[in-house]
Amino acid sequence: MRAFDIQPVDRSMEVAIQEKIDNLNKPKGSLGRLEELALQVCLIQQTLSPSLRHPCHLLLGADHGIEREGVSVSPRDVTWQQMVNFTRGGGGVNMFCRQHGFKLRVVDVGVDHDLSGVPGIIDRKICHGTRNFLYEPAMTEAEFDSAIQTGSDLADDCAAEGCQVLSVGEMGIGNTSPSSIWMSVLGGIPLDDCIGAGAGLDSPGIHHKRQVLSQALHHSESSIDMNNVREVLRYFGGFEMITAIGAMLRAAELRLIVLVDGFIMTACALGAVRLQPEVKDYLVFTHCGDESGHRRMLQLMDARPLLSLGLRLGEGTGALCAFPLLDSAVRMVNEMNNFQNAKITKYF
Repeated sequence: MRAFDIQPVDRSMEVAIQEKIDNLNKPKGSLGRLEELALQVCLIQQTLSPSLRHPCHLLLGADHGIEREGVSVSPRDVTWQQMVNFTRGGGGVNMFCRQHGFKLRVVDVGVDHDLSGVPGIIDRKICHGTRNFLYEPAMTEAEFDSAIQTGSDLADDCAAEGCQVLSVGEMGIGNTSPSSIWMSVLGGIPLDDCIGAGAGLDSPGIHHKRQVLSQALHHSESSIDMNNVREVLRYFGGFEMITAIGAMLRAAELRLIVLVDGFIMTACALGAVRLQPEVKDYLVFTHCGDESGHRRMLQLMDARPLLSLGLRLGEGTGALCAFPLLDSAVRMVNEMNNFQNAKITKYF
């Protein structure tokens, strides 16, 4: 894996940006989080007049070996079936992309099904799903590097079209399991506190999931260095998850705004931040769902999500739903008048 040249945002403009926001014709701080969002976007783009041109959404699909252990209520066939559904415009991600003007790329990076002939699916398949991390690493080092590079290349494709905002979603039955283990190991949190219902497990199902993941974690401790972030990501991760990390890292290197969705994408963001902490400056955390431990994982990065709507669909839907808030923040900076021009007495 190459090192990404991610620079922390240059804060030399921060005083000027904040002064512009404070002098808009409103009480100071009265637009709350929108003002914080506006500051972040202006710092990323190094401008007093930000823009959100050509937003793009990556929908990454892959299957997981651990699904064979019954840790999900849904069978793995749902992964490829939904991927095909996305090409027909029938998914939640399709609706929200249409609503908010995002260009959608549906990408197969590891689905356990031949989708090579399906129009509308970009074929970047690394393997037909990961191996079962209950018994062995989910992927090889070469596969890990390939997934990172694939994500980087996808971010490049978006940037080449003029993209300034990148959101990433996933489709992969069973991917709350690797997310829970990443959260536990990378966050130093007891595994039981990181495991939830996923797509809808009942209490016995959650108990079984805990047993399987605990056994997998115990088995892996003799195989890898748990302090080595790359190895933890490789041993337990999914191809769609590692690809997402590659896309986030490259997008930050390109100074794009990155919208982070729910539990799985927050786990990917945590992995990216643990690999290269500078990436956090470019991440906008959009949604906190109901999955057990999600809020706690956000707290590991001092991240405050914009929304809490109880979404648990995945696909990046939380990020897409939050985009209008980003749009409002940018419009505030660009379109609101200031006290001087509006001839309003500044009262603070």
